[in-house]
Amino acid sequence: MNARSPRHRPTRRSRARAAVAVLAVLCLPLAACSGGGGGGSTPSSATPSATGPSGSTRAALVIRDFAFVPADLPVAPGGRVTVTNEDSVTHTVTAAGGDAFDTGDIAPGATATFTAPAERGSYPYTCTIHPSMLGTLVVG
Repeated sequence: MNARSPRHRPTRRSRARAAVAVLAVLCLPLAACSGGGGGGSTPSSATPSATGPSGSTRAALVIRDFAFVPADLPVAPGGRVTVTNEDSVTHTVTAAGGDAFDTGDIAPGATATFTAPAERGSYPYTCTIHPSMLGTLVVG
């Protein structure tokens, strides 16, 4: 058959299925991960893991276009959160109204990690440099 045959042309549906399959393969190893422990925040050059369901011991937060993605981040008590700053300016991830967690400054293109609080609940956070940036860490 020639290259113009419709059988060889990917459709939107087949591309979407392929994307879902790739995401499933990338997220599968995370289900077996365990971690946590430690305290405070530590800068890290580690690649962030994908965000798992509530109860995941590892979670990833991305800063993009002056927003936290996802805005509501689920993680297990004491789980590790990796933050990647994809913006062109410095940001922070700082618990609002307390000292539950604070990454300190995260330079453009850099990552940082912190340990989620041990107590279940919702922990609002902000960027102290850009206070209009808001999110919530959902510890459960």
